[in-house]
Amino acid sequence: MQKANKAVVIIPTYNEKNNIELVINKLIGFNVDILIIDDNSPDGTAQVVENLREQYENRIYLIEREGKLGLGTAYIEGFKWALEQTYEYILEMDADLSHNPKDVPRLINECQKGYDLVIGSRYCKGVNVINWPLKRLIISYIASRYTRIITRLPIQDPTAGFKCFRRQVLEKINLDDVKSTGYAFQIEMNYRSYKEDFQLREIPIIFTERTEGESKMSKQIVFEAIFMVWKLVILNLIGRL
Repeated sequence: MQKANKAVVIIPTYNEKNNIELVINKLIGFNVDILIIDDNSPDGTAQVVENLREQYENRIYLIEREGKLGLGTAYIEGFKWALEQTYEYILEMDADLSHNPKDVPRLINECQKGYDLVIGSRYCKGVNVINWPLKRLIISYIASRYTRIITRLPIQDPTAGFKCFRRQVLEKINLDDVKSTGYAFQIEMNYRSYKEDFQLREIPIIFTERTEGESKMSKQIVFEAIFMVWKLVILNLIGRL
C-alpha cells in the first residue's frame, strides 16, 4: 500500500489517555503518519486514538495488543509493520510529551543528510533535562556513562528513546533477535546498528518530565540495562550478535 508520507512516528501507549490526543494533534501538522501501539490500556487510551482516526483519515494507525507486553516488543511490532509499508524514515517517540513533537522534522532532516540512525540526545551538549528529580537524573547520567564505557558506543545518550531510523537499518537488523525492553531496548538497538557499521548521529533536544500519568520506570528496567550491556558485548565477541 503506497503511503502519502515517507515517515511514521511509532508511539507505544499504556494509560496515556490524558496525553495522547495532545501529542497526536501536535504531530499531525508535520509530514508524518502516526502509529499508536496500545497495550490494552484500562483508561481508554485506544478509544481516544480511534476517535482521532476518524478525524485524520489515513494518517493515524492503531495496533491494539492483549496486555502490557513491554516497550521493546511494542517497538519491534511497530518496526515490522512499518517495514511492510513504504516508509523510509521510522521514528520512536514517547507518548507523554517528554519529547517535543517540533523536534521530529529535525530528526528526519538529519537522516536525509545521510545518517542512518539519528538520536535526540539529552546529554550531547550539557544536560538538557527539565523537571526530573535529582536522583533520577543522576541514575540516568551514570547509566549512560556506564553503557558507553562497556560497549564503546560513540554516543552520549545511549538510553534515549527519541530517534529516527532509516529503513535500511531495521531491514539489516534481525528484529526477532532483539529481546530486551525499557532502557535496555534502546541500548541494544543502538549497539546493533553501530556494529552493522551504520552511521549514528546525535542532535541535542530538551527532555521535559511528564506532567500527566505515571512513569513506567522500574527497578527491573534498570537491572535489565545493567546486565544487557555485558550480554551484547559477549555476543559480539563470539560472533553471535
